[in-house]
Amino acid sequence: MSLLQEIRPEYIFFPHWSWLIPSDIWRNHRCVVFHMTDLPYGRGGSPLQNLVSQGIEETQISAIAVAEELDSGDIYIKMPLSLYGGAEEIYMRASEIIFDKMIPTILTDKPQPQPQSGEVVTFSRRTPGMSELSSEMTVKQLFDHIRMLDAEGYPKAFVRFGEYTFRFLRPKLSVNGILADAEIVLESSEISDRRCYNAK
Repeated sequence: MSLLQEIRPEYIFFPHWSWLIPSDIWRNHRCVVFHMTDLPYGRGGSPLQNLVSQGIEETQISAIAVAEELDSGDIYIKMPLSLYGGAEEIYMRASEIIFDKMIPTILTDKPQPQPQSGEVVTFSRRTPGMSELSSEMTVKQLFDHIRMLDAEGYPKAFVRFGEYTFRFLRPKLSVNGILADAEIVLESSEISDRRCYNAK
């Protein structure tokens, strides 16, 4: 806090941030977070995964003031984001929009944040168990499920086969279904004696 008081920044930006910001910071500084939904629709956790699982193909990145209630702050600006491609690709695209367009716009134009308007829809943060593929999914749903989790740090889409777990990444739709890379893990030895095979 003493460093912030010394620097006295005009704004503090929090791109791709998922932790609570201490109130003594956001109450005393102009803090801006970026959320991958058209707020107030989609407040809460795992926005990308929740959007893709609902079949949504386009969204908005909302730059909002940090407030006490999660994702409830006033909105500085919004910019469109395509949800085409894998999760890693989408996050890279979002980063380019945030760093190359949104932050410079805020610094240059200094927009006054406006209260959110419309129906509030809240997302729940996904759990690792929700990454499991279901036999009831259509080919499109399987494809979306795999691609929306295909980013570093996220639990990959998986199925269990006896004592093995198949984890899928880099999916591509084909005429006959889906082509994807797979990691096959023997769960009982996942840490001490990990055996993985690449398949396509």
